[in-house]
Amino acid sequence: MSEEQSAGRSEASIKELARAARKRVPLDAADMLAQETPETIEAVLRALPPDLALRIALELPASLRPQGDEGDAALPVAGEVSELTEPARGVIKSGSTVQEAIDFLRASEFVSEITYLFVVDAAEKLVGLIVIRDLLLAELSQKVDEIMIARPFALPPTMEIADAIKATVRRQYPVYPVVAADGKLIGSVRGWRLAERQVIEISGQVGRMVGVTEEQVDTPLWEAFRKRHVWLQVNLVTAFLAGAVVSLFEGTITQVVVLAAFLPILAGQSGNTGCQALAISLRGLTLGNFDQVPRKALLMKEAALGALNGLGTGLVAALAMWFYAGSSANTSGSPLVLGLVILLAMTGACVSSGLSGVLIPVTLRKFGFDPATASSIFLTTVTDIVGMGLMLLLATSLVL
Repeated sequence: MSEEQSAGRSEASIKELARAARKRVPLDAADMLAQETPETIEAVLRALPPDLALRIALELPASLRPQGDEGDAALPVAGEVSELTEPARGVIKSGSTVQEAIDFLRASEFVSEITYLFVVDAAEKLVGLIVIRDLLLAELSQKVDEIMIARPFALPPTMEIADAIKATVRRQYPVYPVVAADGKLIGSVRGWRLAERQVIEISGQVGRMVGVTEEQVDTPLWEAFRKRHVWLQVNLVTAFLAGAVVSLFEGTITQVVVLAAFLPILAGQSGNTGCQALAISLRGLTLGNFDQVPRKALLMKEAALGALNGLGTGLVAALAMWFYAGSSANTSGSPLVLGLVILLAMTGACVSSGLSGVLIPVTLRKFGFDPATASSIFLTTVTDIVGMGLMLLLATSLVL
């Protein structure tokens, strides 16, 4: 039992709290943990998958978030909106005419940066927002107050970026005004900057929380080499495994030579299916929304997608095999049976690769490894072994 656990709850109790947290949405799990000591909270978070732990931690009060070795927050807040705020380029006074607004745009050296015009009163308080399209369609003599959106949605400068993301996720405007408590316009923040900042924070925090520093674009050469090379050595070993599977069916390939031409086709197609599932899984892990979908439902979806994709591509490959085998004088076995072998193998391989695209990154993350670096290596191994092994096994059983 660790010092953190002994200062709070027992190891069994920590596991029980972790199981309860898994069954709740992050906000409810945070409310449950907020009744515990900071030591207990940290122990529970470390017992959870990193992406879920991060989402729960971000819902906790700042005083209850786990602390690092030097007192810094192990799960730091993403920052405040003020950090991303830019000067408001398109500001015009209330009472101005549409013609004056257009003249302002024409004269502005920042016109390429202006998405909306912000309308302010004499005290520089935001009273409305004008969409450029509405400005162009209005009469030149109209007042901007007549075509503006009054009391537009705005962000306070002190709002946490994580909270700003929640407030804007369904609005999806390109730009948001930033307004002080007294209503004065301070500036604006672009929607893509909010999302970008949140993704950067989530990516870094997940690794720090479990003691894993994931590679970034500015990682030094030798550190990047150390992080990557070990996985390439693992890939070499797994490649030998795939080669060993193929060698077990050397006799089948010798007798049905046409199969050799379809081995890379099968491996490539199943590999692409797995890469699609892997890309979606990595995106979900990075953005922290992976646990919003029940794991069983997600696996069933990927299995169904793999089956449909495998049937679709398998039918085309089966027709190609039927034509190729039928036109070759040296082919052993019925072209129709060989086509069936390709169809079944393609379907089974695509189902397997789709499931692997979900299970592999989740498993790597659970054990504290970087799924972005290592997932493709294991995915390639699984798709090669299952795809080629299944095709050769079917050919041995049905053709020979």
